[in-house]
Amino acid sequence: MDESIGLVETQYFTFAHPPHEMRLESGETLGPVTLAYETYGRLNEDKTNAILLHHALSGDAHAAGYHEGDKKPGWWDSMIGPGKAFDTNLYYVICSNVLGGCKGSTGPSSVNPKTGRPYGLDFPTITLKDMVDAQRHLIDHFGIEKLLAVAGGSMGGMQALQWLVSYPYRISASIPIATTAKHSPQQIAFNEVGRQAIMADPNWNDGNYYGGEGPAKGLSVARMIGHITYMSDVSMAEKFGRRFRDERKPFKFSADFEVEGYLRYRGDSFIKRFDANSYLYITKAMDYFDISDNKSLHEVFKGIEAKVMALAFKSDWLYPAYQSHEIVRACKLAGVDITYCEIYSTYGHDAFLLEVEEETHLIKHFLRRVYHGYEVTDEFEI
Repeated sequence: MDESIGLVETQYFTFAHPPHEMRLESGETLGPVTLAYETYGRLNEDKTNAILLHHALSGDAHAAGYHEGDKKPGWWDSMIGPGKAFDTNLYYVICSNVLGGCKGSTGPSSVNPKTGRPYGLDFPTITLKDMVDAQRHLIDHFGIEKLLAVAGGSMGGMQALQWLVSYPYRISASIPIATTAKHSPQQIAFNEVGRQAIMADPNWNDGNYYGGEGPAKGLSVARMIGHITYMSDVSMAEKFGRRFRDERKPFKFSADFEVEGYLRYRGDSFIKRFDANSYLYITKAMDYFDISDNKSLHEVFKGIEAKVMALAFKSDWLYPAYQSHEIVRACKLAGVDITYCEIYSTYGHDAFLLEVEEETHLIKHFLRRVYHGYEVTDEFEI
């Protein structure tokens, strides 16, 4: 039986102290910069067994194990630990909260050292490349010259692709899951509706809500919109159907249906742990992301020696499988050693968090072959 890694603590790394601020893709500078991170397992003597995991939009550094007093473990606990996909008996696993986040890393809610107040909208525009550049500083801090792998789902998958392009010689493998090389107009549209919900809340106050009542209603609606896209029609039908709630008040615009109550619960719980401005900045960074950098996609992958395994899910309509197909085709044209696996699931986009057994089998197999130097050429469906 797989074990839990038990109690863990979030740690913090600060760099880019003035006058050596971090230069962002926009041309602006930022510093000092703090990244919250957690580690699981042990780094071997030659520092060749490290894996960097990337979280999705609403995630954080707490990927596995329990914090003191927690009832629930980290967001990918089912995949990290002894005997699991990211086996901590073999690998040293690192996960950091992204630049721009709100769970310990420098973001809009952090104090601006120049003013002594939270940045708010004075926080500079950030990109996923900036997030990856910040992570590179963390990896340098560990003295790790080359990561065994980078991996993540959704926005985490975009970061795994960015590592592949920005630092191809610093990784042996990349595992982008349920992701895309760039957002489609529909994906941008969903994010924009969420942002507008936040900014339409009068308590948003042009981002200057710290110390007062924040845009809770707007952020809750943004999360509700997002959560609809994470599920599939089938998973919603199976989970909720058209069942009414026991405490419903028909035709009074209360949460009469089970699915309404669920979405409201999701929205209300989200506002307790996430900053609205971080939501704006991070979703905009996702929309700006385009790994092709206005070139043919295969051109940016040319010369990359790292191995890649891309995973997609058949019912994922937020990041549909065709977007992974585009990545696979471009990698093949560029001569990149890529494995593609398309998993049957009815969970929609949430499948990357829920299809544990299938992902574990695939990732375990892939990582062991990368670690031991076997050739990776498989392509199949589950």
